[in-house]
Amino acid sequence: MPKTIHNLISGGLITNYYCSSRCGHCLYGCSPRWKKVYITPETTEQCLKAILRLGCNSIHIGGGEPLLNPEALKEILPVFRRLGMGIDYIETNSSWYKNREEATTLLGELMNLGVTTLLISISPFHNEFIPFKKVEGVLEACRTVGMGIFPWVEGFLKDLRSFSPEIPHSLKEYESAFGPGYLRSIPGRYWITLRGRALSTYLPYMPAMSTPEIVKVSGNCSAELLDTSHFHMDLFGGYIPGLCSGLRIQAKDLGTELDDAKYPHLALLLTKGIAGLLDYAVKEHGYVPEKHYAGKCHLCFRIRRYLVLEKNVDTADLKPVEFYREV
Repeated sequence: MPKTIHNLISGGLITNYYCSSRCGHCLYGCSPRWKKVYITPETTEQCLKAILRLGCNSIHIGGGEPLLNPEALKEILPVFRRLGMGIDYIETNSSWYKNREEATTLLGELMNLGVTTLLISISPFHNEFIPFKKVEGVLEACRTVGMGIFPWVEGFLKDLRSFSPEIPHSLKEYESAFGPGYLRSIPGRYWITLRGRALSTYLPYMPAMSTPEIVKVSGNCSAELLDTSHFHMDLFGGYIPGLCSGLRIQAKDLGTELDDAKYPHLALLLTKGIAGLLDYAVKEHGYVPEKHYAGKCHLCFRIRRYLVLEKNVDTADLKPVEFYREV
């Protein structure tokens, strides 16, 4: 079984995990409680060189919220230009917006540094923390300076405009306004990966499977972990395999056969799947599985969280530790 990440297709760079929001669908468990650490130009260069080496020439920038530290963002953008890495867009939740003048000035500076498009988050999850007037302000500022707009997701505009734009609104308010199935319906309108915090949010709606059944029907996880169609690298120089948040490969190890001793949990998942990880956790660390889980990803996450937080397992592949505290 090959254990190599190569031929990167499309992805992004996570500049920071700290965020103004603690959204219920966040894949990476971002929140205001993360340390206010931002990617450095040096780590940016390390990540971009690895990405370019493996065939991807343009990526997006995300977080967390990248624009919570605009000066740090402006420091890394010249690295993209110098290395010839394109910028697809910068993701933003608009929480940084104060007024039109400051916003247009900042967006003009970003455009001068090679940014052409903002992905602007538009969803009930973000509206729980961010008044819609901030989103409207960023949309207008983009139009003023000629910045491209990627509205994600435009289909929620009508829903958000049903409420006062001056204050945030809880998901309970959306359920009251649009019906008790509103939260459950969102993944049908909005691409959400049911891992990270989204797993907890949608757990009540997911069918339960017995642990033996999950083990029986689940093979190895190579298809997920080796998928490079939508990858991310982070501010610590880590590559997140597939969309499996809480797992990490160091940038310098991309493109080579992964060392089983350095990445023992990834090695188990790649070769033996959840059955191998479960057997290891039970025998080596006393993990006691529950009777039911919502599939193999749920079981995998619970095992990994147990290893990191309960048994203080410290390996290169179970990182960052803060993720397991914040989801």
